[in-house]
Amino acid sequence: MNVRHLSFRLLQVYVEVVRCASVSAAARVLHLTQPTVSLQLKRLAEAVGEPLFESGTARMEPTLAGRELYRAACDVLDRFDDFAGFLERARGGHAGHARICVVTTAKYVLPRLLGPFAASYPNVEVRLSVANRARVLERFDKREDDLYLFSHPPSGPSVRSARMLKNPLQLIAPLGHWAAGVARLPFARLAGERFLMREPGSATRMMFEAWLSGRGLGLEKSMEIESNEAIRLSVASGLGLSVISEHTLQEGRERLAVLDVDGFPLESNWYLVAPRDRRLPYAARELVRFIGQHAADCIEAEWIYPDIGQVAEDFIQGG
Repeated sequence: MNVRHLSFRLLQVYVEVVRCASVSAAARVLHLTQPTVSLQLKRLAEAVGEPLFESGTARMEPTLAGRELYRAACDVLDRFDDFAGFLERARGGHAGHARICVVTTAKYVLPRLLGPFAASYPNVEVRLSVANRARVLERFDKREDDLYLFSHPPSGPSVRSARMLKNPLQLIAPLGHWAAGVARLPFARLAGERFLMREPGSATRMMFEAWLSGRGLGLEKSMEIESNEAIRLSVASGLGLSVISEHTLQEGRERLAVLDVDGFPLESNWYLVAPRDRRLPYAARELVRFIGQHAADCIEAEWIYPDIGQVAEDFIQGG
C-alpha cells in the first residue's frame, strides 16, 4: 500500500460509506456528489491495492481488507479528533465529541445524566442514539459509536464491558386484574394468561424466557409488540400481562399493577460497553467518569451500585 496516496478526506469518505452501506447515502451525509464519492473510493482502493467492497451485493459490504482498513481509519480519525480536542482544552476549555447508543429502556434514565454533563462540559458534543438491541449490536459491530448501554451485553475479546446500573424487571397487569394485591403469587397461576412480549432478541424477553426455562415453565399465549410504550398501553387496556423494565414502567402514565410474584422482580443490569480494539476518545472517557461520580445526584439510589465510581475508572483504564 502506498500511504503517500492516502488522505484524511479519503478515510473520512470511506468510513461514512461503510457506516451507511451506500454510496448515495454517504454522499448526502458528506454533502458531496455521488460521482465524487465513487471516485474517492476508486482512489482509495488503488492506494490500498486490494478490493475494499464485496462485489455482487446490494449493500456496500466491506471485504476482509476493507474491514481492517475501516478499523484503522476509525483509529486514525479518532486520534486526530482527540488531538484537536487537546488543543481546545489547552486554550482553557473541554472539547470533542462523545457518541453513545443505548437500548430503548435506557432512554428513560440516560438523559438525566446527559443534561448535567452537558452543563458541565458545554464544549463537548454528545450524540445520543436509541435503538432496539439488534440495532445497537449492529452499530457496535460497525463501531459507529464510542459507548453503548446494554442490559444484555455482547461478549468476546473485542468487548469492554462494565456493570453500571440496576435494571429490575417487573411483572405488570391491568389495575383491576384478579392477581393485583395477591401476595407471593406462584407464576404457574399466571401461565394461562396472554403475555405481551418484545421482539426476539430483546434483552428483557431473553431474560424472561431464560427465567421460565430455568424453572421448567412455559407460556400458553403470547403476543409480540415492538414498543415499551405500546406494551404499557396494551396492558392497561386489558390485552394481557407483561414483564417490563421498572425504569420504563415508572415513566409511563398508565394505571398499572405490579404483581407480587415469586421470583420477581428479575435482577437485571445495564452494562456500559465499548470496543476494546478502539481507543476511547477523551470526551467519552470524561462522560464515563461523570456517570461514575454523579449518578447518585441524578438517579434514584436504589438503582445505583456503591462501587460505580471505581467501576467507571476501571472501565476508562480498559478493564
